[in-house]
Amino acid sequence: MQTTLPHFDSLKPETPKVDDVNVEYVVISAAFDAAVDVAGRVAAIKRWDALRIKLGTWQSVVHARFTQDTKNEDFKTAKDRESELSPKFLGPETEFKKMLLKSPHRAELETAFGAQAFRVWENDVLTFDPKIEADLVAESKLISKYTSLKSGAQIPFRDENYNLSRLAAFAMDADRATRQAASEAQWDWFASNAAELDAIYDELVKLRHTMSQKLSFRNYVEMAYRMRQRSDYDEAAVAKFRAQVRDDIVPLALALKQTQAKDLGIDKVMSWDEKVWDLKGSPRPKGDHDWLMARAQTMFDELGNGMGEFFALMRERGLLDLKARDGKAGGGYCTSITEWGLPFIFANFNGTSGDITVFTHEMGHAFQNYSSRKQRLSDYFWPSYDAAEVHSMSLEYLTWPWMDEFFGKDDADRFRRQELLSKLAFLPYGVAVDHFQHLVYAEPDATAQRRREMWQEMERTYLPWRNYGCMPHASQGGMWQAQSHIYGTPFYYIDYVLAETCAMQFWVRADKDRAAAMKDYVALCSRGGEAPFQSLVRGAGLVSPFDDGCLTDVVGQAKRWLGV
Repeated sequence: MQTTLPHFDSLKPETPKVDDVNVEYVVISAAFDAAVDVAGRVAAIKRWDALRIKLGTWQSVVHARFTQDTKNEDFKTAKDRESELSPKFLGPETEFKKMLLKSPHRAELETAFGAQAFRVWENDVLTFDPKIEADLVAESKLISKYTSLKSGAQIPFRDENYNLSRLAAFAMDADRATRQAASEAQWDWFASNAAELDAIYDELVKLRHTMSQKLSFRNYVEMAYRMRQRSDYDEAAVAKFRAQVRDDIVPLALALKQTQAKDLGIDKVMSWDEKVWDLKGSPRPKGDHDWLMARAQTMFDELGNGMGEFFALMRERGLLDLKARDGKAGGGYCTSITEWGLPFIFANFNGTSGDITVFTHEMGHAFQNYSSRKQRLSDYFWPSYDAAEVHSMSLEYLTWPWMDEFFGKDDADRFRRQELLSKLAFLPYGVAVDHFQHLVYAEPDATAQRRREMWQEMERTYLPWRNYGCMPHASQGGMWQAQSHIYGTPFYYIDYVLAETCAMQFWVRADKDRAAAMKDYVALCSRGGEAPFQSLVRGAGLVSPFDDGCLTDVVGQAKRWLGV
């Protein structure tokens, strides 16, 4: 791996040839098989990892280029080519992983590279087989059908047609009547398309259940846990965590809803009021992109632990693309230029508070990836899904003392309060989404009506304040259809909740001893994915979300901060 990186704009990774990659796999596999000792097998694994790193760099740069300018035909062609080629490399990769798992020197190799890599490879092998290839294609098409249906929505609202994304902006409108009208328009669309949405999901559930049976899993829940690389906890542990959220967070959220109603000057918080915490609206940063970057540099310099130098390197090498512009893809993400051990951050600043939250979030991912660049295997450059969000969400909190620099004192206080309220309100919703999916896949032949009843049960349990007024589709259990993760990435949503629980612990600890909290945070980042979730968080001095009392300190701190 190179230690320096030219400017990002100058990177032009060569498109790999399938035949060349296949030949390289033949050579690597033969070398591993012919090795007479552990050293020979170690050398073969390192050569394999170098191949994966090279391919990963190509994939990351191609994806980044396309999202930077979706109108560029060369970038689009390169992305289409990458989408065509990448699946072709999965077969030989899976076969080599099988060799590693069956090696007579596995114990010695686990000593050399760590046991976690073997856990990851085992899960990869167990959840893929050529016999489900056609099912995976069918699944992808169904997900695309759902995505296309939603993205193609044209919803009449106040003499104009809106898509769902644009209509969602009205959820934060200061005018209550506007919020309600927009919400009614949204749920009218879902009601009109409910039958198709139900049919798509029914096919997905049955298809996923079939895949799990073909691979000899008890059900799709068991398969999904393997796919999500959950190796040190099970369904029972997750259920225990959901119960803690129900017992510790739901009562607090109920109290906060009363406070919210009072702050908004209304009798009761309705569903269209839930995202508005302050009649003054969401605070906005006081300057433009360049102004924000200058203050961010000061912030990271003062945070220490190498963050200032890292951020300066990101700026110098063109590894931050944060300005919104025509032709640029939406959203934000962080990826890795693995050959150089440096990340790349993509975002779309629009002058809102979201600029700050997205930026600090993605910088958390980036700093973790950079800190893990010297790990023994590329499998450890990123942690598993559940742990990956801990670094990003934690940095959001750890940067709070510097929010005055971006918003001014009064608005910074409002920003921190609104963020805390929103994050606390998210926890019950997040576990509701997870619990719902456990119910669904335990009963794959359930009717659409039965699934609506399942969701209503979740709302009664975790969201007892939820009131949709006179919107029948939402009030009769159809709200879940708007959550894309339920269709596209089943069982992923709980990872956000687990990570938020850990991140809030860093917030509590930083208030008591910032230096100690930062030391543990930096150490956690450097470990990357070298261990499973619970080992990582406990090693950082955090209480596992699956342990009793994981939310006790968080609830206490939140009550003090919010005065409830």
